[in-house]
Amino acid sequence: MQAPARPVDDGRCFACGPHSPTGLHMKFAPAGEDAVESHLTLSAPYQGWKGIAHGGIVAMLLDEAMAYAAATRRLMGMTAEMKMRFRHPVPLGVPLAVRGRIVWQRRNVLGLEATVSDGGGGLLASATGSFVSAGELAPGERLQGLEA
Repeated sequence: MQAPARPVDDGRCFACGPHSPTGLHMKFAPAGEDAVESHLTLSAPYQGWKGIAHGGIVAMLLDEAMAYAAATRRLMGMTAEMKMRFRHPVPLGVPLAVRGRIVWQRRNVLGLEATVSDGGGGLLASATGSFVSAGELAPGERLQGLEA
């Protein structure tokens, strides 16, 4: 089965979809120019080692923040490349801040970065990546987890 030419937000995204029964239901808010922020606390279903979030879940948080940063320019697209750095274990049961921002844009390619920090602002994980835009959001269209 071939993926659609343009991504479709049907509300079932594991990270942000309101219709995902087991997802995180993340919501992002603008956090400055070309930047977004989300706050959440991960619980036991997202565990890797005892008391620590699974690395794949942390990667998803970073990827999602970059996708929502792209939406600040009304662009939707998909990850082309992502490089992560785990600085400290991401604990469960602790408030986290997930941030993403656009660093550069060349035609339909965006350079982005994202971070996961603890409640005190301590950096836990970071990523840089590039997204390929599949086009602009239609007038009045917005991603489901992006707050005005």
